[in-house]
Amino acid sequence: MDTIALVLLGLLLLALVLWDVFETIVVPRPTPGWFRIGRYIVRVAWRLVRAAAGPGPDRSAAVERTMGLFAPAATLVLLVAWLVGLFVAFGLILFGLRDQLEPSPPNLGSAIYFSASSVLTIGYGDIVATGTLARIAVVAAAVCGLGIVALVVTFLFSLYGSYQRREAPVVLLQAKAGSPLSAVVLLENLARFQLADHLPQFFGEWERWEVEVLDSHVAYPLLGYFRSSHDNLSWISALGTVLDTATLVLTTIEGVGRGQAELVKVLGDHLVEDITNLGNRAPASATLDRASFDAVYDRLAAAGYRLAPEDVAWPAFSAARASYAGRLAEMAAFWVAPSVSWFGGSEALRSPTHRPARADETAAAASLSATEEAAER
Repeated sequence: MDTIALVLLGLLLLALVLWDVFETIVVPRPTPGWFRIGRYIVRVAWRLVRAAAGPGPDRSAAVERTMGLFAPAATLVLLVAWLVGLFVAFGLILFGLRDQLEPSPPNLGSAIYFSASSVLTIGYGDIVATGTLARIAVVAAAVCGLGIVALVVTFLFSLYGSYQRREAPVVLLQAKAGSPLSAVVLLENLARFQLADHLPQFFGEWERWEVEVLDSHVAYPLLGYFRSSHDNLSWISALGTVLDTATLVLTTIEGVGRGQAELVKVLGDHLVEDITNLGNRAPASATLDRASFDAVYDRLAAAGYRLAPEDVAWPAFSAARASYAGRLAEMAAFWVAPSVSWFGGSEALRSPTHRPARADETAAAASLSATEEAAER
């Protein structure tokens, strides 16, 4: 291969690496492209990890820890991939300019070695650039290497800052909505603590959270792969819980201000649509049958909420939930969220402070009741 072909091939690979770094780190918005090194690495690696994880309920603690390490590891793998791309790109360029190096590299491997020492600014001095073009290439290699390392370090700080701002409200929500998170448990606890009138304030806080997540996760999709540090907790299930709560307020619960609930639902619909449009989806289904809704309706009535007629509330709730439930299920399937049932099943619908009575307690209570009735007679 002649000199010009080697140099052109090296310049092409260099352009692809620098463009991928630019789109991944520097540009704060989604940048679809026909070829993205980082995107392919992350997506392919995640598919392998997701396949190895197996079904959600059967995952072991070790598998969960492994999945939790994926996003930080992927960031470091991207750095290594970009550096290796620079090694090869400048190696091709310098091998094409080998007549301007002293001593001249005997093969491509030696040129890549010299390229790597230049990119990492090691500079052993065993090979020296003597020509103008070769010297320019060596200096450019050092600048690119230092620049990419600095950008990745800055990128990591930005990712972890956004991650912490995302996770703090999710952990706080767990204290109110149980584990796994449940919209019904949240509403029960708010009623029990006489905080139901604070729902508009609650929705206002989560509206700001949705803005933060929408802005950061669309700009830097790698954030979606960062998992919560707490068991049975996920930002996806938290979003589903808040949207289900807002939908219940809009369609089923009366006597509560609905303006803020409408705003948080509209923004939440926009959030799940934009995230899934980035390709972060997997086949999934999200259904809620009438029997489940009836159970929810009864619990809310028992909690003291004033409700719309059930036959009116059910179709309204079902239609409103359809705008986000399917996409949310796709997100949960793609990122293997700890909980993909936004009402959490029968266990999640139980308040954290509620404990079913044991058989001996039930018998004792019945005996006490019979004694009191006899005494009254």
